Amino acid sequence: MRTIPANLAAHLAGDVTTLCHAWRVTRRDGAVQGFTDHDRDLSFGGTAYAAASGFAASETEDGNGLSAEGGEIIGGFSDAAIRTEDLSAGRYDGARVDIYLVNWQAPAERLLLRTAELGEVRREGGAFRAELRRLTHRLDAVRGRVYGHRCDAVLGDRRCGVALSAPAYQATGTVNAVMAGARLRVSGLSGFAERFFRYGVLTFTSGAAEGLSADIEDHRRPGGASELTAWLPLPAGVKTGDAFSITAGCDKRLSTCKEKFGNILNFQGFPHMPGSDFAYGYADGDTVHDGRPLHA
Repeated sequence: MRTIPANLAAHLAGDVTTLCHAWRVTRRDGAVQGFTDHDRDLSFGGTAYAAASGFAASETEDGNGLSAEGGEIIGGFSDAAIRTEDLSAGRYDGARVDIYLVNWQAPAERLLLRTAELGEVRREGGAFRAELRRLTHRLDAVRGRVYGHRCDAVLGDRRCGVALSAPAYQATGTVNAVMAGARLRVSGLSGFAERFFRYGVLTFTSGAAEGLSADIEDHRRPGGASELTAWLPLPAGVKTGDAFSITAGCDKRLSTCKEKFGNILNFQGFPHMPGSDFAYGYADGDTVHDGRPLHA
């Protein structure tokens, strides 16, 4: 059960109230912004909440248990608040939103109403409309281990154990050209074999997309020039001269774990697990059962 602070409860019990809403947005890159629907700026908890930011909230439903109700917030674009470029670049994807009810005459009198995540964001002219998802929506994600021939660890995590910080598995470079199809022609990767960075991660370290990352679908060297293709469209604002860092990728096969990373003892797959043909087969007099691994 939610407990209302005594000072705010006393204010709510009065004949006249001076209440407003405030939103604290924490992006995944650590940037924090505050907004309020009051006509003056507020400050509490170490965060400044900007007025006249165009922020407003739709009706929101709260339910008991683990249901995943949500709501929406609506706002306008401005250089001082939320910029179109940052929204398009995905800087607000999955951001945490803390929503407060505040006595604007005494901001110490406040109540955290709910915490949510930013979901789908739509642009409508000079404004945006963002979905607020209750944190219980994460329970819809599939959890648990996948049993298959290929490794199910994330390259470089605790189960994998590969040190991606080692010079052999990372590089820095510069964008030489931005091409159609989410492709980049880059410099700085000449010392690595073709496809070495396939399934790797590229992070921009300068330019408009600084701090944003792209998952790499392929790494080719046509005519000796290095080209990288991203799985998804590149962040807005990427241009020639932008610097980046990149880490190696893994296709999760046993042979790659052994030959590329020398990490076969930590391989988290089941390469000798029988396939569906074997599972649907049956024992017969011609099959040899001598304890050797069974292959699909």
